[in-house]
Amino acid sequence: MTVGTADIKVAGARRVSVARGYRFELVKLVSQWRIRLLVLACWVAPAVFVAGVSQQSTLPSDTLFGRWMLATGWAAPLVLLGFAGTWALPLLTSVVAGDVFASEDRLGTWRHLLVAVRSPRRIFVAKALASLTVILLLVAGLALSGTVGGLLAVGNQPLVGLDGHLLAPSDAAAKVLLAWVCVLAPTLALAAIGLLGSVALGRSPMGLLLPALVALAMQLAQMLPLPVAVRLALPGYGFLAWNGLFTSPVQLGPLLIGIVVSLVWAVLAAALAHVLFLRRDFTNPVYDGSARRALTVGLLPLVGLTALTVAALAVATPSTGSGIEQAKVQRSLASAFAHLYRLQTRQLHRPAVTEAQLRTTAACTKSDGQAVQEGAGNDWRCVVTWHLPGVAVAGTAIYQLDIGPDGRFVADGDGPKEVNGYFLLRTSTGDSPNPLWQFDGNVELLATTSKG
Repeated sequence: MTVGTADIKVAGARRVSVARGYRFELVKLVSQWRIRLLVLACWVAPAVFVAGVSQQSTLPSDTLFGRWMLATGWAAPLVLLGFAGTWALPLLTSVVAGDVFASEDRLGTWRHLLVAVRSPRRIFVAKALASLTVILLLVAGLALSGTVGGLLAVGNQPLVGLDGHLLAPSDAAAKVLLAWVCVLAPTLALAAIGLLGSVALGRSPMGLLLPALVALAMQLAQMLPLPVAVRLALPGYGFLAWNGLFTSPVQLGPLLIGIVVSLVWAVLAAALAHVLFLRRDFTNPVYDGSARRALTVGLLPLVGLTALTVAALAVATPSTGSGIEQAKVQRSLASAFAHLYRLQTRQLHRPAVTEAQLRTTAACTKSDGQAVQEGAGNDWRCVVTWHLPGVAVAGTAIYQLDIGPDGRFVADGDGPKEVNGYFLLRTSTGDSPNPLWQFDGNVELLATTSKG
């Protein structure tokens, strides 16, 4: 029997519906021991990790929101989200979507499946939907397990945002949920790339590894001093853009761009996988994919989409530079310091002040003023100045900033010791972490800020 690009037609036989094919493919997936093990790990391991961290004296302070894991349960799912976007989600999409078609090649079961379903199109849709369902189940497990574990281990306290403002537990819950929803877009892009690799490369191991390799390449690109337009044009930025949800006002522009770019990648990669699947010759029992077709139909369109997106972003937004400019660094640091200073004031039971009364400003220089005053690096030095009501002399504090290419920075206090020189504060209720000792912040890469 010869199978071409058209649907298989068998006289007097009815084709299997997409719903039945989907149920069949879903059962096949969840019956695999590695998928069951992944489901168990995603629904249990995050809670165990959070419980373990809550019993330790040291925290993953080098991770975003890691320094707040003992202060509020809402920090835990955000720490896990950062880890998931870097490692877990690319690996999960590789194991599920990267193998959903290649497994039939390894087992030699295409002929049986085609005879049973009688429609390559419906086979593709059923397999894609089944893999998507399993991936969503895994992501939901990571999010819920981390959240429940954090709340049970630490409690439902307010969360400190990336600019130092305090989020009420209800606001923190909404933003944590929205952050996990937002990373579904780049996850779908990786899943579609997994489908494309599984179809194009057949039983080759490269098809299984493709989503993880693409994610790793995008992570490396985000570490390089690339123009903002190039950075935003890659779907991997969607795993970082959720940071803007935890500033006030919300950095909505980069977030929406990251979601849209990721969804476009997902649609295009899935469409290319569908085209390649309908064109393949199922009569060849030793089919290992077509390298030429994978390049021309699979890779080149995605490269073209990236180039088109970079050009569109460069024209639509002022995003040809690094996006990290002196004025924006100073504004972000001053805003974060003002919010955290008020938090420290409450901890020490001092008279309350407002940001308007503090009139906080920051003066930052890069490389002691000897280099161009923009771009990432750990050589930013800033002096923060603020005013207290009834006090004639302004207060000053020094910070060393380490700014990443994605705009996230860590401000490390360098005196005076009464303000940011100690990790702990002695309060009337006991020792508490000093919020001004070291804190995270975020510089918006785009010039405009959307209020939210």
